[in-house]
Amino acid sequence: MRSLLAWSRIVRASRRTMATGTKKEVIGIAQVNPNVIKAQYAVRGPILDTVNAVEKQLQQKDHGLSFSEVVKVNIGNPQALKQKPITFSRQVLAACAYNELSEKDVFPSDVVDRARMILNSCEGHSMGAYSDSKGIKVVRQHVVEFLEARDKHPADTEKIFMSNGASEGIRMVLELIATGEGKTRSGVMIPIPQYPLYTASLQELGMPAVPYYLDEDNGWKLDANDLYRNVKAARETCNPVMLVVINPGNPTGQILTEQNMKEIIKFCADENLVLLADEVYQENIYAPEKSFVSFKKALRDMGPDYENFQLISCHSTSKGFYGECGQRGGYLEVIGFPDDVMGQLLKLASVKLCPAVAGQIIADTIVKPPHVGGPSRDLYFKEKAAILDSLAERAHLVSKSLNEIEGVSCNPVEGSMYAFPRITMPEKAITAAKKVGLAPDALFCKEMVEQKGICTVPGSGFGQKEGTFHFRMTILPPLEQLQRIVVDIKDFHKEFSTRYA
Repeated sequence: MRSLLAWSRIVRASRRTMATGTKKEVIGIAQVNPNVIKAQYAVRGPILDTVNAVEKQLQQKDHGLSFSEVVKVNIGNPQALKQKPITFSRQVLAACAYNELSEKDVFPSDVVDRARMILNSCEGHSMGAYSDSKGIKVVRQHVVEFLEARDKHPADTEKIFMSNGASEGIRMVLELIATGEGKTRSGVMIPIPQYPLYTASLQELGMPAVPYYLDEDNGWKLDANDLYRNVKAARETCNPVMLVVINPGNPTGQILTEQNMKEIIKFCADENLVLLADEVYQENIYAPEKSFVSFKKALRDMGPDYENFQLISCHSTSKGFYGECGQRGGYLEVIGFPDDVMGQLLKLASVKLCPAVAGQIIADTIVKPPHVGGPSRDLYFKEKAAILDSLAERAHLVSKSLNEIEGVSCNPVEGSMYAFPRITMPEKAITAAKKVGLAPDALFCKEMVEQKGICTVPGSGFGQKEGTFHFRMTILPPLEQLQRIVVDIKDFHKEFSTRYA
């Protein structure tokens, strides 16, 4: 009996030893993919460590801070900043999720009809089942109808891939073209400044990023001559195969002219590059003299000489007037690719099984609004107009207010959801930042969280011309709150400049 007890104690002690970590780790940091370690995503980067520390301090009774909450204007997350969802979209989603509500006279008739239409196209008539890997057939058909109405050119359901937001679709495309080694490695031309999804994804895939610079002094215009110079230089070290364009711009907020777009298309044709058009902000247009033109329309209007041009464009449910970031809806339109390549893209989509069905449903309500005469139509367009009109007012307020700050300049926010002001940094601030291992604008953003409770993103996280410093902020908070934020930014910038003068 004693020997059995002794053996039992030995076994328990051995298990405790293993649990406390004396056993060698199978995966430690040395075994992690080095490309993952190197990848950075500034929007949710180190600045959030400061935010977490400040929010923890705010929980203390005598926290000693001059503010009561941290306002996160670092990310385009509309509903986190009190934007209300579109009623029609949420009602259709609710009716699909709990179809019994459709029988209880809870929703308008056009909501019930749309929910039935979507569910009838789903396996088992349930949104809980996997959809086709490309997405629900009727939703893709509605995307085609939306594209044809927008561009006045044909579209094809087989060229549409629904995705979990635009981001997953973009990463899938990058994965598709990640080939070669050394000088043959596929490179991707990206704008600077750019949305950090691109640099992070390329780093993870081990693909070279080929930067081209937007001209801040010329309204963030894209210079076609600069593109030719950059692609020529890049071919010394890699094989550029794709050009990314973000229109309207993120973080820059500019809208490309149709002429500039056609110059870009010609460049891609001349240099044998695929064009990836990130168009997720196409509904966010605030400059009355500007309008959104898709790259698909610009391309097709250029005629038969560009018939075989390869273009991938994307859209998302996260932006626009809907702001359904958490639902993860979006789509790709892929044109000009041979069938065997489309088969490989479908394989990548199939590995993920299917996009989130909830996101597909939200996407459906965006590309196909309530029909004329339907009971939901008036409210839908009233909500849409109210959100976009308010965003336009806020866009003007932010750029005007930032330009009134000495040492700050900001191009007009023509579109998207962001301002990207340029800030003058005192030499002492630059030196202080180096001492703590931060970029100068990262020091600026860190101290603004600590002293004013305003969370922005340093321009260094997006890329910027050497010797310049910026930060990105959204225009999404409610107007009254945004008015207070820009005053706080002004006060902080003055104090920061004085302290490091």
